[in-house]
Amino acid sequence: MRVLQVHTEYREAGGEDAVVASEAALLRAGGHEVIQWTNQNPGGGVATITALLQSPANRGAAKAVAIAARRAQPDAVHVHNTWYATSPAVFGALQQAVAGPVVMTLHNYRLTCANGLLLRDGVPCELCVGSGPWNAVRFGCYRDSRPLSAAAAATISINRRRRSWADGVDRFLALTEFAKGRMEAAGLPVAKLEVKPNFVPDPGTRKVAAAESHRVLFVGRVASEKGVGTLLEAWAAAAPPGLELVVAGDGPQFAELQSRAVPGVTLLGRVDRTEVQRLMFESRALVFPSEWYEGMPMTLLEAFSSGLPVMGSNLGSMTEMLEPFGSRWLAAPGSVDSWAEALANLTEDAAVADASAIARRLWEDNYGPERALANLEHSYRA
Repeated sequence: MRVLQVHTEYREAGGEDAVVASEAALLRAGGHEVIQWTNQNPGGGVATITALLQSPANRGAAKAVAIAARRAQPDAVHVHNTWYATSPAVFGALQQAVAGPVVMTLHNYRLTCANGLLLRDGVPCELCVGSGPWNAVRFGCYRDSRPLSAAAAATISINRRRRSWADGVDRFLALTEFAKGRMEAAGLPVAKLEVKPNFVPDPGTRKVAAAESHRVLFVGRVASEKGVGTLLEAWAAAAPPGLELVVAGDGPQFAELQSRAVPGVTLLGRVDRTEVQRLMFESRALVFPSEWYEGMPMTLLEAFSSGLPVMGSNLGSMTEMLEPFGSRWLAAPGSVDSWAEALANLTEDAAVADASAIARRLWEDNYGPERALANLEHSYRA
């Protein structure tokens, strides 16, 4: 099978860029041919303003994608990110350029939310789901800017009216059932929506059993919506005997949280991927106290593959992903008391050992390369 990937890269490489690259490698390893068409948003100045003004329908980008598609003659086109320099105009161009299906991964909520996160002022927000995107201008949801939010809202509104997504995409791939439900509520055709999770490769075998470790690990951006402040307060309240909390990551809250000097807590700052994997292999559990919906955090998948139990917030996609661990591994987002009660459970060796086996089994059944390749092939052929 020949697959054309279409993706607008982010100025700072992130999770979506990594997913695009890993899926291309996975398909190639599975015997498929992958051709990549990539674009990049301008770095600032007049070029950025021009691209944002064209974001509802960038005809130049649409023409370039159509040319690439006619040359490749793919059996399927897989679109990832079009915001903002590529624009949804590519879908109409692709429908005319190729006979095969056009598939789109919904990495975020950008088809209904200007900032793509369903997040406002640090808490989940669904004002624009199923209605219109213009509340984003009122609140300056995209980069705290009303003009930029207007460009994002216009892109959503205009392309809804034009049915760019509804008619131009044959299959939408949501990462979780929760995300699928939000996009159904936003008005995407139910018959075209399916769930296809991300994946991570096998990191190998643990050398240290989870229940033998005394380290509890947080990996991520140290910011208010990630719930790290709540976590540190809960840790101070629970003071799980014999355990230490290690925070791997940097962000706007780092200096303030470091100044708290909570007993039993070490803030490492930014660490590289190799060190993160070592920490996962040598830790007792991962804590994920995020206070917004998230998409499909790759940190959770990496923990599963490492046989690392995960305790997280009972919210959005996290509830769905962590439900197999049981209710004791879920805590109310933003609640110090709930998190303190949950953290106390981490002292039970038998429960941690059971959860470690569950984590690895979750990866094997749902988030490994073999399952991911089968999911992609099914999505294209279906």
